[in-house]
Amino acid sequence: MPPGARWTLALVVLAVVATFLPARAAEGVGARAATAHGGGVRIGLVFDVGGRGDKSFNDAAFLGMSRAERELGVEASYLEPSSTEDREAALRLFAARGLDLVIGVGFIFSSDIDAVARAYPDVRFAGVDYFAGPNGVPPNVAALAFREEEGSFLVGALAGFMSKSKHVGFVGGMTGPLIRKFEAGYIAGVSAGCPDCVVHAAYAGTTPDAFRDPAKGKALANAQIAAGSDVIYHASGATGHGVFEAAADAKKLAIGVDADQYDEMPGTVVSSMIKRADVAVFDTIRDVVEGRFTGGTKVFGLADDGVDYVHDGPHAAGIPDDVKRRVEALRADVVAGRVIVPSR
Repeated sequence: MPPGARWTLALVVLAVVATFLPARAAEGVGARAATAHGGGVRIGLVFDVGGRGDKSFNDAAFLGMSRAERELGVEASYLEPSSTEDREAALRLFAARGLDLVIGVGFIFSSDIDAVARAYPDVRFAGVDYFAGPNGVPPNVAALAFREEEGSFLVGALAGFMSKSKHVGFVGGMTGPLIRKFEAGYIAGVSAGCPDCVVHAAYAGTTPDAFRDPAKGKALANAQIAAGSDVIYHASGATGHGVFEAAADAKKLAIGVDADQYDEMPGTVVSSMIKRADVAVFDTIRDVVEGRFTGGTKVFGLADDGVDYVHDGPHAAGIPDDVKRRVEALRADVVAGRVIVPSR
């Protein structure tokens, strides 16, 4: 199977039933010979909707796994489900092969990971953005969570400092408690940077498809621009590409999410809120390699370098130095506990 190929539901189910597939059949990153440090440790990662190449959350998780290959010598594979219905089957494929760690990327995996982890209690799992169900987090699951509100607070302050119209926008993907954290932190940050600013917020939908609808993202952003917004932050996956297009067309500014999205629309994307899924994935793999893996919720925030915003290098050239200094002062306040950022 060539690197990066997608698995269809039929192929995944067949593979689960067959279970005799070779360990490298789902090869993605490249299962190179392991070093003495991580020798024999096998990792499997299942992407969220949008998949590898989204220049956002999935790619960030992939970077963390790639780093673990290079530095820890683990054997790594990935599956890219062709539809949302394939998630549980893909997780079961890796679990049935007895991998040392199975990772699901995205909160939408939470119920799938819960079901598969309880069926395979001797297999370790990690859920990036995992939301615990009514029965809590299974003991063999590391629930990797982020303080998205803290990173969003910083880019909200940035938007407030940089807005000339005193109107800014927020475009979310699927409605729900996770994306509300982005919105809440952003609104608090805007208020810190510009108490008189108005925030126009909208969501693309109520299903996972809301994260892959650039046309809807563009329409929502255009409406916010028409209402006066001159800086728009999105937390909407691939839907955000449409936000960038609308901002570029109107010569306004946009803020990316999850990873540095400057290259999506240079000159328009002034910064991005970085959610360090790469750090969370790498740290969890290292825990497995070093025999320190434990289940339960692990939260990554500003103090843990789990979230940040792009403020250095050429991709941050559009941010005035005085704005950077003011945002950094707010960062220090959050890390020190002088400012508590709301999450809802």
